[in-house]
Amino acid sequence: MTFEQTPASARRPIRELPDELISQIAAGEVVERPASVVRELVDNAMDAGARSITLRLMGGGTRLISVEDDGGGIAPDELATALKRHATSKIGNLDELESVMTMGFRGEALAAINSVSELTLLSRMDGQPTAFALDGRTGEIRPAARAVGTTVEVKELFFSTPARRKFLKSDSTELAHCIEAVRRHALARPDVGFAIWHEGKLVEQWRVHPGAAGLEQRLADVLGEEFVAQSIAVDYHAGPLKVMGRAGLPDAARSRPDHQFAYVNGRFVRDKVVMHGARSAYEDVLHGHKQPAYALFMEIDPTLVDVNVHPTKIEVRFRDSRAVHQAVRHALENALAAPRAHQLSDEAPNTGRAFELQNGPAPQPLPESATWQQSGMAFERPGPASFNAPAYKPADFVRPRVDGDRAMADLKALWKPPEPSDDLGAHERSSPAWLQGAHALKPSVQASPTAPASESTPLPEGDWPLGRAVAQLHGVYILAENKQGLVVVDMHAAHERIVYERLKNQLHTPGSEAPRIASQPLLIPATFAAHPTEVATAEACAEALEQLGLEISPLSAKTLAVRAVPTSLAQGDAVELARSVLAELAQHDASTVVQRAQNEILATMACHGAVRANRRLTLDEMNALLRQMEETERSDQCNHGRPTWRQMTMRDLDALFLRGR
Repeated sequence: MTFEQTPASARRPIRELPDELISQIAAGEVVERPASVVRELVDNAMDAGARSITLRLMGGGTRLISVEDDGGGIAPDELATALKRHATSKIGNLDELESVMTMGFRGEALAAINSVSELTLLSRMDGQPTAFALDGRTGEIRPAARAVGTTVEVKELFFSTPARRKFLKSDSTELAHCIEAVRRHALARPDVGFAIWHEGKLVEQWRVHPGAAGLEQRLADVLGEEFVAQSIAVDYHAGPLKVMGRAGLPDAARSRPDHQFAYVNGRFVRDKVVMHGARSAYEDVLHGHKQPAYALFMEIDPTLVDVNVHPTKIEVRFRDSRAVHQAVRHALENALAAPRAHQLSDEAPNTGRAFELQNGPAPQPLPESATWQQSGMAFERPGPASFNAPAYKPADFVRPRVDGDRAMADLKALWKPPEPSDDLGAHERSSPAWLQGAHALKPSVQASPTAPASESTPLPEGDWPLGRAVAQLHGVYILAENKQGLVVVDMHAAHERIVYERLKNQLHTPGSEAPRIASQPLLIPATFAAHPTEVATAEACAEALEQLGLEISPLSAKTLAVRAVPTSLAQGDAVELARSVLAELAQHDASTVVQRAQNEILATMACHGAVRANRRLTLDEMNALLRQMEETERSDQCNHGRPTWRQMTMRDLDALFLRGR
């Protein structure tokens, strides 16, 4: 194939394009597929104050899209104006554009849709004796029969641009996209009813749910009862920003991000700041590459967000993106922090029999001074009458790889374990650090000055959510009984989370000096050709890089030199490390990047400081671990996102043995 260049003598003059061609070009941005038309028309219906919206489709939306609403309607003398480009009633000046709260405002949708389809606009206002219909092709207006509201019929989409129609998928695929477009609107407006018909059959319907509980009921209708049951409420306020909704539990994470819905002032958005903030909140509670599920509704001063970024209005720009990122992250972190074990105490046992925990000495909770060190761990050996099971090695118990001496420099730079108190007895000194003070008949260890004081009061024995320990299985799992039935605890995963959260609290104590990761200077600096953005980031984030153990300085306008790297990464690729850190600092807030790197080191410390498998624990020690789990934030998952405990109710156990059948 050859391409011939047009000679200069045959050049075409510059001229204005006809209005119809302009509209068809604009339709390429606004109208991508039938779902785009549905989204724009439903936006207009909601802006008109509709409380009931009906969508009728044929051929997946390619042959017919009809949106009927019971809103305020359009005056007869404004029908023809409504189909003109940049004609709207939503805004009139720049101030209104900067504080827009309506779904639509650009005035492009109807004109663009009319240019690539056969459009009919039928509307009636309150007080008018009859409705009027406008033919989009001829401009003819005629009387028609209709109740108060508006109907927009779009037939034969892309009939005037056949090439665009070739890019459409099958009818079933286009129908699915249309349903998804309405579903996004339905989640944000439980006070509006929606119905979707296809080929004369009702395929989806969401009824009106007024009142405070309407949002939760609409979430259950649209996303399913399972989503509501496996999620927790989010309610967070930070200055002019409010974040509400529901966050899916880590156990309910999905393989795809198809249950992630974020709204800004009622508008569905796909924003990198919001998505990254949500992902950061789930960072150390999700396993592998699982995707969280959430529905977040943000309310913010409209002057602090720019919605005039993209023709489809699905992208926004925040004036203070850092504040939005932090608000979303903190909202989800606060919601996910509470241990779910306390929910068990609020639930009545689902059996008809009485169930009481056996009496026994109440173990004391773990002391706040418990450290991550495991050196000198000496557990009491079981007596002759104990059951000596063969050693058990779980298949999924993988010990993390750590670069020995180099990693310790980073660990010590972040946190130093407190020295043991001199008044400890010999038995306390020989016990693991995390169990010192856990024995029922001994006083608790004096709290470390760096550890936050515990303000929680131990619950009465009958109210223990995780119950009382009864046995240890193969040195790996703790079996406990509570009012609901049987609780199985992975003791290493549970203790790993406890140590991790304690280290984070000690490290990030307000008013303390910012910790720094130990670094090692390079004998020969590693230089590389840098993008101007990388050079600017290295200069602006020099302090954050120093906290991470990196020293990166510019040699010229296009060259950077790596002069020091973290001690534990001294043998790695310094240039690749520098590029990845600079890229993350350029995209996200510096404090977030530093905190994430520090938490990764703390997670390594916690994993090595936690009690290991095949360790025999006494009942007092097992109960102490259960009590600490009930008080520790995010104790339902370990640092790697694996669950730490599971509940088997009496009904579950009865079903295993076919009782009652």
